[in-house]
Amino acid sequence: METTVCPWCHTEIVWDEEFGPEETCPHCNNELSGYRTITVGVDDLEDEEPEAGEDAETDEISNENLWDDDDKESVVPIYNTLSQFGEEYDLQQYEQSVAAVLAAQLEAPECPQCHELLVLAGKQPVDQFEPSASEALAGPVLKAPFSLNLYVCPSCFHVQQSLAQEDRIQFVRNLSSGK
Repeated sequence: METTVCPWCHTEIVWDEEFGPEETCPHCNNELSGYRTITVGVDDLEDEEPEAGEDAETDEISNENLWDDDDKESVVPIYNTLSQFGEEYDLQQYEQSVAAVLAAQLEAPECPQCHELLVLAGKQPVDQFEPSASEALAGPVLKAPFSLNLYVCPSCFHVQQSLAQEDRIQFVRNLSSGK
């Protein structure tokens, strides 16, 4: 029996090999094939007035949840970041180009801000770098020169870096050699 984790509700789904994998999550009824992105503008949101029969306590509880400080992983949502370019540029062509670039990438990390896949924009060489020396190792963890992969989110334009593949080998070699 194989297991799948729903990307929406993070529920583990066990499916029988005889019937094959589930296409939708039995818990939240979302498709398991991947995320879908929708853009909601300010014009799409409707101001709903509470009905006269609603309880005031319900409103207080829902408002308290908005400012709950227990969730440290929450991020501020970014609205209309890409849609602001809709009048000047063809956003359908933009999305097709982004999909083509992502299909050709070997790895595509997820944006920590909006959870879209990041586009590899290029490599950034680092020539000047002051490595930290650890008493546990004979030398530094990483030495210059090395390169960083520079990723850009096509939706919110967040920028993220990661160590380039060839320099990951140097990093692993330095940490696995010990003293």
